[in-house]
Amino acid sequence: MADSWATPRDEPGQPTDGLGQRTDGPVPRTGGPAGPGTDLHLDLPRGGGTGVRDALIRALRDAVRGGRLAPGTRLPSSRSLAADLGIARNTVADAYGELVAEGWLTARQGSGTRVARRVVPPEPAPPRTPPPAAVAATRPTYDLRAGQPDVSAFPRSAWLSAARRALTAAPNDAFGYGDPAGRPELRRVLADYLARARGVRAAPERIVVCAGFVQGLALLSRVRAKAGHRAVGVESYGLDVHWNVMRGAGLRTVPLPVDQQGARTAELDRSTGLRTVLLTPAHQFPTGVSLHPDRRAAVVDWASRVSGLILEDDYDGEFRYDRHPVGALQGLDPEHVVYLGTASKSLAPALRLAWMVVPDHLLDDVLAVKGTGEWQSGALDQLTLAEFIDSGAYDRHVRGMRMRYRRRRDQLVAALAERALRVRVTGIAAGLHAVLQLPPGTERSVVQGAAWQSLALEGLSRYRYREQRQPDEPGPGPAGQPDEPGPGPAGQPDALVFAYGAPPDHAFTGALDALCRVLP
Repeated sequence: MADSWATPRDEPGQPTDGLGQRTDGPVPRTGGPAGPGTDLHLDLPRGGGTGVRDALIRALRDAVRGGRLAPGTRLPSSRSLAADLGIARNTVADAYGELVAEGWLTARQGSGTRVARRVVPPEPAPPRTPPPAAVAATRPTYDLRAGQPDVSAFPRSAWLSAARRALTAAPNDAFGYGDPAGRPELRRVLADYLARARGVRAAPERIVVCAGFVQGLALLSRVRAKAGHRAVGVESYGLDVHWNVMRGAGLRTVPLPVDQQGARTAELDRSTGLRTVLLTPAHQFPTGVSLHPDRRAAVVDWASRVSGLILEDDYDGEFRYDRHPVGALQGLDPEHVVYLGTASKSLAPALRLAWMVVPDHLLDDVLAVKGTGEWQSGALDQLTLAEFIDSGAYDRHVRGMRMRYRRRRDQLVAALAERALRVRVTGIAAGLHAVLQLPPGTERSVVQGAAWQSLALEGLSRYRYREQRQPDEPGPGPAGQPDEPGPGPAGQPDALVFAYGAPPDHAFTGALDALCRVLP
C-alpha cells in the first residue's frame, strides 16, 4: 500500500505555511479547508488500473462520508493529485468524474472540484445481533398455535415436476401483467375441482384468484362498504385479523353467538340493517363444530329475503376424518354466497394462492376494485397449481395429508385418555386442530406452564370476540398477533386450541409429551 499525502508541488518563490497551503493566494470562500493545496491522506494500492481507480473512489467517498472532507472543500487538481500519488492523471480524472456523477463532488469551470454541499447521512449502525441465549428463549421448541399445516410435508418433487410442465406449456401472455381475475387455466381447473370435491357451483368466469384469503376478504369488505353497507356479522369465536380487515374497510362487526351447533344464525334477523355475514360453516374456527343443517338453511333463507351476502370461509374443508366432508354452503344458493378457499392449509401459506367464487351480480365490482393496483399471485405459481390439480397430484397429496393428520389426531385422543383424564377433547371430526376442554379456571395457568416448557399454545379465550370478554380480560391484539390468555367469562369454557397439524412428524411425539406434562 502506498500511504501518501496528496499535496501540490510548491512553485519556487511561493511561500507556504509548511502544510502545503500557499499563503499568498486568495482566501477561500468555504468554511472548511480549501484551495488547490488541500492535504488528502489516502491509502491506495501500488500500481495502476481499475483497482487503483476504484480504491481512490472509495477513499474519497469515505473521507466525505466520515467528515474529513467538509462540504465545499476544494480538492487538488487531477494533475496534482496524480503526481503526488504516483498514478496516471486519467485515473484521478475518472475517479473525480464518477464521484461527480454520484453527487459526492461538484465540478464547475473556474471553481475546480469541490465536495458537494449536502448533508451526508451517517453510516447505519451494524444490526444488533442478540446473544444466542436470547434467540433460543424467544423460539419455542414446539409451536402448536393454530393457523398453519405441516409445511415440512410440502410435496416439493411433485410441485417441481408440475412447475416444469406448466412452464414448458405456458403461453407467452402468461409472462405479462395478467388478468385481475387470475390465470384462466387455474380458474378452469378450480371450477372442476370445487364442484367435485366441495359441491361448489361455479363457472370459471366467476372465480377470482387472490393472494391469500385475507386479500379476498379485504376486497369483498371494500366492495360492500362502497355499496353503502356499514356492518358485517361475524362468529363470536374467530380470528381478530379478519375482524380488523373488515373494520379497516369501514365495516362494523356484529358478533353472532356460537354453540355446539355453530353460529346462531337466527340472530341475523335481530340486527337491523345487517346484510353481510362471515361464517366458517364446514368447520367453525376455532371451536371445530359444523353449522347445523337447520341453521344452514336458515342463513341461506335470510340472505335471500334481505338480498344479503354470506361470505363462506372454507379454510380446511378437505380435511374431514370420520365421514364425508360437509359440502360447501355455496351450493345451496350461489347468488347469495361467496365461497372463499385457499391452498394455505392444503399445501403451504407461502404460495399465497386463494380463490373466491363470486355471484354474477358482484363480479364486476370485485374486479373493478382488484384491478386498481391490487397485488396478484404470481402467474407461474397459478399455472403450476393448475397443472398440479389437473394431473391428480393435488388429490393424492390431500389424501396423504388427511391420513397423516388423522393419525396425529388419534394419537392425541389416546394420549389424553391415558394421561389427562380431566381434559375432554372436542372439534376433532375435521381440520388441523382440536379444542381441549380444561377444568374451570385453569386456562391461564396451563398456557403459562406451557410457555415455561417451551411449548407455544393458545387458549380459547384468544379467539373470543372482544365484546364478549370480561372488562379485565385482554382483548384481541394487533392483526396476526396473539393475545395474552385470560380467564373465560361466565358461561364460556376454559380450553386450549391445540394445532396437531403444525409439527413435523419427527417432532409430534415430543410435542404431545410436552403437552401432557402441563395439562391438569
